[in-house]
Amino acid sequence: MYLVKTPWLLKKLYPQLTWNQSRAEKVIYITFDDGPIPVVTPFVLKTLQQHNALATFFCIGDNVQKHPAIFKQVQEAGHAIGNHTFNHLKGWETEDKVYIDNFEQADQMLQTNLFRPPYGRIKRSQIKQLQVLKPSLNLIMWDVLSGDFDLALKPDQCLQNVLKHTENGSIIVFHDSLKAFNRLEYVLPKALEVWSKAGYSFGKLS
Repeated sequence: MYLVKTPWLLKKLYPQLTWNQSRAEKVIYITFDDGPIPVVTPFVLKTLQQHNALATFFCIGDNVQKHPAIFKQVQEAGHAIGNHTFNHLKGWETEDKVYIDNFEQADQMLQTNLFRPPYGRIKRSQIKQLQVLKPSLNLIMWDVLSGDFDLALKPDQCLQNVLKHTENGSIIVFHDSLKAFNRLEYVLPKALEVWSKAGYSFGKLS
């Protein structure tokens, strides 16, 4: 079970996390979790380039270590980089020390002030420890969850998810992963085309 549009109450409960950007500007923020990997990440980079779109990639440290050339392509294309832990740990099921150590392992490679907890699952104690460890850290959540990871979701339903719920300042989650690729390959080009025609520009998080 997941919600496509993040409810306002959840944002109010965790005001120390970033859920969306300014609603005043016609800018949306596309993000990709779980890469970099072969085939999928290069497809994403090519598609973004075709629409002059910048995005933010929340990378798993282990994947960066395995695919350094693809990670370099992401950097050279001018996109923002975020930390997504080294091993895609779920904070709710992980001891704080193990979680923080895993964050640091990825941080040594990524050198970024952006962090998104895998699955969006993080304990308040982990949030506090990360903020002490790295005061400049911006913990990024999302405004719109595409559902591209959902194997039961048809590609067109996934497209409607993002088109219906995206607005000014939305932070949108896609995944550059094999699991998501069937939906992502269909949705991303079409969504970028619709958003571009609607006058949106595409920003990277900072």
